[in-house]
Amino acid sequence: MKSVRLTLLCMAAAVLSACSTPFCDAPGGLCSPQPAKTSLPPPPVAPKPLPLPKPPPEPPAPAAEVFAVDLSGAAPEDRSQMAPRAAPPAVVRAGDDNAVPSSTPIRIGLLLPLRSETLGAASASVRAGFMAAWERDRDQITVTVLETGDVPQDILAAYARALQDQDIVVGPLSRPAVATVASSPLVSKPTIALNFPEGYGQPDAMPLPPHMLAMGLSIEEEARQAAQWAAAEQPSGAAVVLTTSTAWQRRVASAFAAQWQKLGRPVRTVELSAPDGYLSDPELVQLRASLRQNLPSLLFSAMGADQTRQLRLALASVLTSEPSNPTFSTADALPPAPPTPTDQFSNLPIYGTSALNPGRVNNFPTQDLEGVRLLDLPWQVQRDHPAVMVYPRPLQTGVGSADMARLYALGIDAFRVAREIGRHPVGRFQLDGVTGKLTIDFGRGPAQFERVEQSAIYLNGAPQPLHP
Repeated sequence: MKSVRLTLLCMAAAVLSACSTPFCDAPGGLCSPQPAKTSLPPPPVAPKPLPLPKPPPEPPAPAAEVFAVDLSGAAPEDRSQMAPRAAPPAVVRAGDDNAVPSSTPIRIGLLLPLRSETLGAASASVRAGFMAAWERDRDQITVTVLETGDVPQDILAAYARALQDQDIVVGPLSRPAVATVASSPLVSKPTIALNFPEGYGQPDAMPLPPHMLAMGLSIEEEARQAAQWAAAEQPSGAAVVLTTSTAWQRRVASAFAAQWQKLGRPVRTVELSAPDGYLSDPELVQLRASLRQNLPSLLFSAMGADQTRQLRLALASVLTSEPSNPTFSTADALPPAPPTPTDQFSNLPIYGTSALNPGRVNNFPTQDLEGVRLLDLPWQVQRDHPAVMVYPRPLQTGVGSADMARLYALGIDAFRVAREIGRHPVGRFQLDGVTGKLTIDFGRGPAQFERVEQSAIYLNGAPQPLHP
């Protein structure tokens, strides 16, 4: 009995202590003494790592550099100064009446015949120049390009849609399209036409609507300016105008002759034959004889560069290849006549239009035009002009690239004029543009536009600008 009680007591103690210690040592008990645990030596303490050396101080960050892109034809920049690219010349305005806040959005619609087979390339050049100017000054201005074809109804429909969504419309481009829009009753918002309708500027021509400004490139206007320039440089004497039967040359010749007569000066027009583009040799011989008998103060060439070069060579050849004293026999020769002055024709001034500047055309002998005077856009003959320098030049080569470059320049100035009218809807302002010195009067009755182009002279085979 005592053994049983001792056993129960030992079991209870085992439950309470989970047999963690030898509580009961009776023989045969349920909680037998457990063997003692062997104590292990404590693990060695790892030595503290040595502190890492402090990193060297970081070098100061280099100063930020400002990079500028050299434009073709521009003077090299002083990289030590790293000055920002210059802005175009400021607009000169007579007053700021009715100015629109600069924070007001302006929506411009560019209406061009980009779907036209004949005018598609020209339209693309205008668009490229317009967008290049917009990229430089696009603050609060949006541009929407409106493509048309050549059909008048297509152009009128696109123009009508533009009036609903745009504040200013720039276009159309062709003369017939401008005439179509101008004669319609739709012109109710500022519209900047990129050409002149047929007969524009003539006394009997229909005036443009008050909201329309025409600012195209007019070779007839160049001829009138050339007449003013030539009259100022040659204050007396007559002019001989040389042309072929080509339609545009006849228009140029007529514009110069009319302006010359308006100045009270005598003028004579000579139309030369040009089969396959080459001036007739017999007619050039007759022209030499006529000029020798009645030498004018100047010649005006309404022709292009190549035909004017042929004219120069023909006039120069009389000095070396045409004998002034024929020989009847080797035995009985007449005494030589006084020699013809070598400067009789070489000093005869020749004036012309931008048609005399074909641009950088491969293998064209421009040295044959040495001394010839012409009018052209600053974009073509004045690459150090402040406005010309700040716009990228189009990558165009080949035949007709000079005309495409002029249309690109027209697009630049068209944007600048549209922007100025958008900010100042009423008033008169002047703009030193890439197509010339522009004077615009808008919003006060019929719009007025004037462009004065750059005078130049061929020197060392290239047109060089003449500065007053």
